[in-house]
Amino acid sequence: MKKYNVAVVGATGMVGRKMLQVLEERGFPVKEFYPFASSKSAGTVVEFDKRKYTVIELTEANVRARKIDIALFSAGAGVSEKFAPLFAENKCVVIDNSSRWRTDPEVPLVVPEVNPKDVDKHKGIIANPNCSTIQAVVALAPLHKKFGIKRIVYSTFQAVSGAGVGGFSDLENGIKGIAPKKFPAPIFGNCLPHIDVFEPDGYTKEEKKMIFETKKILGDDSIKITATCVRVPVYYGHSESINVELNTPAELDKVRSVLAKAHGVMLMDDIEKGVYPTPLYAENRDEVFVGRLRKDDSADNAFNMWVVADNIRKGAATNAVQIAEILAKK
Repeated sequence: MKKYNVAVVGATGMVGRKMLQVLEERGFPVKEFYPFASSKSAGTVVEFDKRKYTVIELTEANVRARKIDIALFSAGAGVSEKFAPLFAENKCVVIDNSSRWRTDPEVPLVVPEVNPKDVDKHKGIIANPNCSTIQAVVALAPLHKKFGIKRIVYSTFQAVSGAGVGGFSDLENGIKGIAPKKFPAPIFGNCLPHIDVFEPDGYTKEEKKMIFETKKILGDDSIKITATCVRVPVYYGHSESINVELNTPAELDKVRSVLAKAHGVMLMDDIEKGVYPTPLYAENRDEVFVGRLRKDDSADNAFNMWVVADNIRKGAATNAVQIAEILAKK
């Protein structure tokens, strides 16, 4: 099996460290490994595949000095804007977890269970979608393929880890009565309908991301979508209430059957036994869990479902590694 020189940019961050873990767990064929981070973290040590590696400062000289085949980025949009093209110029394929390239029409936005062939369109950079979008489209894509989707209403309940270490710390500190530093209001014992910044029309950037990215990944601009995104006091795992209106009539049993057979989906839907997905159950797992499936009698061909996934794994690190696996197979 061919092996690849792999870099993780942002290797000391929450998602970066999870990328290391997932690469190791899935046995990705790594020849040489290069962990990059900012000057603040350079010189520290990370462990990967039972070896210790010194973190390399992310500079143009340090990038050009190394032959890298695949680079997983999780260091923010500014870093990606500056350094992703530099890696790509050196014949490396960048899989970027930031928001920088997702809206670029020249950059594929990929969820391997949904649109793996879009990887072929890359010109050196592939965008990893928003965590809340990834789990949603894994559940929605098989329904869109079978019945067509007319409209989607998203209501999300997103974990603090989606805001990085600062969000995680705000919840831990809030339990102790310490004021928040990352969020605009306390998150402990609270819910904040405010993820990312507000746009002039009243939507947040997070909500706009879900709307745009869903259409791009499913390849259908005709779908009507609205979203409300809420931060909740949960450490890991995003939960989503999704109302979906189909183009063609479908019985509940048929919808259930499609989801039960869908790649990457685990159906947990037995209300008589109290079976439905929760963030704690999904933590550190890669599946997208679906439950509370039921017909919405207020609209034609409409259904409700509850969708849960680990936002740091499937919503970020695992999805990126899965894209790398597609590249390796090609």
